[in-house]
Amino acid sequence: MKTWRTLSRRLLPWLCGGALLLLAAGVAPLLWQHESVVQIRVVHSGTNLPDGFYLYQQLSAQGVRIKSITSADDALVIHFDNEEQSLAAQKVLRRLLPQGFVVAAGPQASQQPRDTNSPVYS
Repeated sequence: MKTWRTLSRRLLPWLCGGALLLLAAGVAPLLWQHESVVQIRVVHSGTNLPDGFYLYQQLSAQGVRIKSITSADDALVIHFDNEEQSLAAQKVLRRLLPQGFVVAAGPQASQQPRDTNSPVYS
């Protein structure tokens, strides 16, 4: 019985350290992962934003994988898993959307204030 207690006292720090190491290995990829964002805004007030489901269908038909589409502050924010999907979506959106829409890209596009000098894609 004494040998079991002695053995468990020696192993306890190693077991705790191993558990912490496994926890860190599981959480680390989540901390380093960042998603790409494309934001669509209208140039002129009174113009309606495009339908999110329509954009989802069109981008999916072109092979672009979308993580989510949300609306925020008079804009549509499209989230992607990686930058490649974001760039592909920007190309499709430039062809798809009529004049009068601003497409802002980048990880912080969902927090950017409206920029009247940003390019308008047709």
